[in-house]
Amino acid sequence: MKKLYLLRHGQTEFNVKKLVQGRCDSPLTDLGRKQAGMAAAWLKSHDVVPDKVVSSPLGRAMDTAQLVATELLGPDAAVEPCEGIIERCYGSFEEGPHGALPTDVWDPGEDLVPFGGEGNQALQERMVGTLTNLMDSEGIEALLAVSHGSASRQFIKAAAPEGFELPTKLPNCAIMIFDFDEEDLQGESDRPQCKFTLQQIVDPQQSH
Repeated sequence: MKKLYLLRHGQTEFNVKKLVQGRCDSPLTDLGRKQAGMAAAWLKSHDVVPDKVVSSPLGRAMDTAQLVATELLGPDAAVEPCEGIIERCYGSFEEGPHGALPTDVWDPGEDLVPFGGEGNQALQERMVGTLTNLMDSEGIEALLAVSHGSASRQFIKAAAPEGFELPTKLPNCAIMIFDFDEEDLQGESDRPQCKFTLQQIVDPQQSH
């Protein structure tokens, strides 16, 4: 069975200040870099050797991906930027405080659309479509993809088994592990997310 390892980026300066990031960016903190190291150590201890490493093109994700990839694959490890797993746009609320949002920061539904943001449905379809295409690629048995808190949450909602309770917030550098069934015919619903099944969410900071 093919495996997807989806990783949230490490802690950033905006995370500490509780500012909305979305498509804007802020650098990893020292703790964020350590979190990436913990994630890499967990993956290494479980013999994860990805055939490919992709990342949201935002700096916080690319830096996390490069730190993890270097630990797993060596100093010449390549990380491919992937626009399709970038964080949602929060419209006019980006760079402002979490408290200014008129909705939940991690799971805002369609509430951000009138403010120029991206809604849950569009985000989920984008994440599922992008990751399905990557997993369907020739030579991919294990994929490591580094993304973001809200984007990853919508992907989990598409792929989680019925009755699964999502954590209120995904920790920085949480590792989300999915089986990918390339033979899944998707049934009558024709939903691409049927090919993914969430197996586990790991917080490397609690697992060492």
